[in-house]
Amino acid sequence: MPNMISIYQLKPRFQALLRPIVGRIAAAGVTANQVTLAAMGVSIALGVWLFLHPDTSGGFLLLPLWMFLRMAFNAVDGMLAREFGQQSALGAYLNELSDVIADAALYLPFVGIAPFGWGSVGAVIFLSAVSEMAGALGPMVGSPRRYDGPMGKSDRAFLFGALGLWLGLAGSLPAWAAWIMPAAALAILFNIFNRVRSGVDLARRTP
Repeated sequence: MPNMISIYQLKPRFQALLRPIVGRIAAAGVTANQVTLAAMGVSIALGVWLFLHPDTSGGFLLLPLWMFLRMAFNAVDGMLAREFGQQSALGAYLNELSDVIADAALYLPFVGIAPFGWGSVGAVIFLSAVSEMAGALGPMVGSPRRYDGPMGKSDRAFLFGALGLWLGLAGSLPAWAAWIMPAAALAILFNIFNRVRSGVDLARRTP
């Protein structure tokens, strides 16, 4: 079964655009771990603020902007690590754990937005964490880190960024939007299956 299409597949082009900037950041002495922690910190701060102010629908317009900038931060920290000799054991832990924490913080505000609620948004948060765990476990069985879709990290960023833009511009979401979270949860379940299947298949083929 071929890999499902994911926005993640556009990452090499995005990195090519950022490469000149990353060189200047490295020259300034900024480290990959600093970028990782900064992205997590902003994500937590924004998520907490939106969670505490769900009636400020205009504030959700910050989500699409930050989701895009966060993808840039994630690309930058990876390039600093790989291309400027900053890879470390601590960095590997921070990279995986910060993404799960940041995702949860940025999705959480939608529990207070109709027609969503704790059940549907909580399921997406939980399954997103399981998805990233399934991807990170690849190297433990002799497979590369798995990024199979659908509804991987970049796809979820696009979805929640679009929801934030919609909410910010319209002031509310229609009742029929209630299906979006269950559909996303189902897609993430398929994502988890793909990551486990691909990792196991590749591990079996590796001598």
